Amino acid sequence: MPRRLLRPALVLTLLAGVGSGIGLLAASAKSVRAAGGLRVVAAESSWGSLAAQLGGRHAQVTSVIANPAADPHDYEPTAVDARAVAEARLVIENGVGYDPWAAKLVAASPTPGRLTVDVGNLVGVRSGGNPHRWYSPADVRRVIAAVTAAYVRLDPTHASYFRARETRLEQDGLSRYRQLLATIGRRYRGVAVGASESVFAPLAQALGLKLVTPPSFLRATSEGADPSAADLAEIARQVVRRQIAVWVVDSQNSTPDVARITAAARARGIPVVAITETLSPATASFQSWQVRQLQALAAALAHGTGR
Repeated sequence: MPRRLLRPALVLTLLAGVGSGIGLLAASAKSVRAAGGLRVVAAESSWGSLAAQLGGRHAQVTSVIANPAADPHDYEPTAVDARAVAEARLVIENGVGYDPWAAKLVAASPTPGRLTVDVGNLVGVRSGGNPHRWYSPADVRRVIAAVTAAYVRLDPTHASYFRARETRLEQDGLSRYRQLLATIGRRYRGVAVGASESVFAPLAQALGLKLVTPPSFLRATSEGADPSAADLAEIARQVVRRQIAVWVVDSQNSTPDVARITAAARARGIPVVAITETLSPATASFQSWQVRQLQALAAALAHGTGR
């Protein structure tokens, strides 16, 4: 579930701005422009980066949430975002309650022939599940296939081009990313780790790491709720007794409780790894962002386990 839902009044204001062209706010979206091609809007820059690489010169991709310094759960779209969605031939939304504003903007501006990829629906994660699907390598592969299929359907003339881009991304672009996933999973499977937020859970599962932070704490932090005293006490024990090899913190969602735990982990000599929910830096590709974080995680696990 999102930490803050889009207010109905704001939605109406945005849609009015789209219809009249009046009162447009400063652009908040990050665009990757090509010389013509399909107009594509991705709600998050993680999906937008992949869509841009798959579309190449035959797609114009706009990523709405692209600021690594902001909390994506709190995002409220601008009228510029609403207009981009209204003009898009393909919209990629994360779903699972992460970006409810995206579905609202799509529904408010129906366009014949426009396609939508809802990642949550695609991978079978329903409302209440973990929305951070870009940290699931299996889900990333399925999104790549779905976006490619959408491109082929919308622009069949360039079907072979899109399929070649898909093959290149899978075999070359993501090769280092997949190598690191395999290496970490093989070397550190079963190692106990802690995390500040549920964003890390899909990756921990894919790597075979044992995420021992109470699930209720991960969910509370993700949803902006106060964690229970029992959960805080359990995490404190894990840190004091060094029962975790690494502490992973979402740098885009820090709370006083998370800051205290992070400081305590450092004081006990537990390596701390920061990850983000959007590309960091904003100009990074999906794979360069993920590789950098996986390299940091591998180094921290090596230090934390002594191997």
